[in-house]
Amino acid sequence: MKLPDQFALPLDWPQGSDDSRFILSEANQAAHEHFQFWSRWPVKATILIGPRRSGRSLLARNFVARVGGRLFDPAEDHEEEALFHAWNQAQETGLPLVLVASAAPPDWSIALPDLRTRLAVTPVVRIEQPDDRLFAALIQRLFADRGLHLPEEALRYVVSRVTRDYWTAERVVDAIDRFAIAERARLTVPTVRRALVAGGLITGGIEE
Repeated sequence: MKLPDQFALPLDWPQGSDDSRFILSEANQAAHEHFQFWSRWPVKATILIGPRRSGRSLLARNFVARVGGRLFDPAEDHEEEALFHAWNQAQETGLPLVLVASAAPPDWSIALPDLRTRLAVTPVVRIEQPDDRLFAALIQRLFADRGLHLPEEALRYVVSRVTRDYWTAERVVDAIDRFAIAERARLTVPTVRRALVAGGLITGGIEE
């Protein structure tokens, strides 16, 4: 399984060295393109939602670092007056406001009517749970961060058997790494299987 090609769309948002940490796939394509073409936003603000550990903060930070503006992350934990004034300031200055959250504003229970009105016209973009391609690439990236390489056969085994979400990817890598060190074992499919069973990430049973 090949890793996704690195994206390269330096239009409204020039690419920088940190952007390589963001792995592009169908799960986050729409969100990424939304930030690439920020001059087309109907208002100079946007709301980015998605699961924790999905790269939402990385995407938002890289964007603000390139073009300027302000970032509230997580937005729902900030005072409503601060968000209200930041939204107005973004329209006045033309510098974008990015609000990162776990869910869209209707789930925030916003008390300030003027803020509620403004967020109602603010675009919302979402990062979804990872597809197989992104999940595999993320696991390989996490192993590479530890100076390790997971063979393709073992990677396919993992992707086909564990729950596919961002937190699980981190748990998988940690469980396999710890188990392999403890057992002084190579990263083979049998080692990976035993590690996942020991870590409670898959159930035990007869080897398939």
